[in-house]
Amino acid sequence: MSRIGKKPIPLPNGVTVDIKDNVITVKGPKGELVKSFPEGITAKTENNEVIVERPSDEKKYRAYHGLTRALIANMVVGVTEGYEIALQIVGVGFQGEVRGNKRLLLSLGFSHQILMDAPEGIQFSVARDIIKVTGIDKQKVGEIAAQIRKLRKPEPYKGKGIRYVGEQIQRKAGKTAGA
Repeated sequence: MSRIGKKPIPLPNGVTVDIKDNVITVKGPKGELVKSFPEGITAKTENNEVIVERPSDEKKYRAYHGLTRALIANMVVGVTEGYEIALQIVGVGFQGEVRGNKRLLLSLGFSHQILMDAPEGIQFSVARDIIKVTGIDKQKVGEIAAQIRKLRKPEPYKGKGIRYVGEQIQRKAGKTAGA
């Protein structure tokens, strides 16, 4: 049996879970998330825990079992604590600025500035050279952070660009003077 799938998901105080027709709704202090899970996988709440079960040991159900449990656990963490990804801007003259908590203005060495709107449920904050993307949906936060990084990926010669905080960039040697 799946080691991840069989673990029950504890529900903290203030979190309610509603399961109807393979759609799970998780409500907590930070908001509400709704997600559907695959046919055949069942979830139920018992003793302030969510338990995910599968009908058989068929390969697709084994795969969906752990996936569904992990997605529900991420939803519970999202509505209680939320998720945050920090990006670092590296480069002379590269900077970011928040306009009204919903728009991110980036100067990344192009001939124009880039204005990025935050989707619903996502907030931006900028402190010096660090951009923080926060929200309750783990997938959405990661996707937006990846889109921001994609605007100016870190290059290997000088290391300029946008990178995740703590990301190591493999550096290359530049050209040397010929003889």
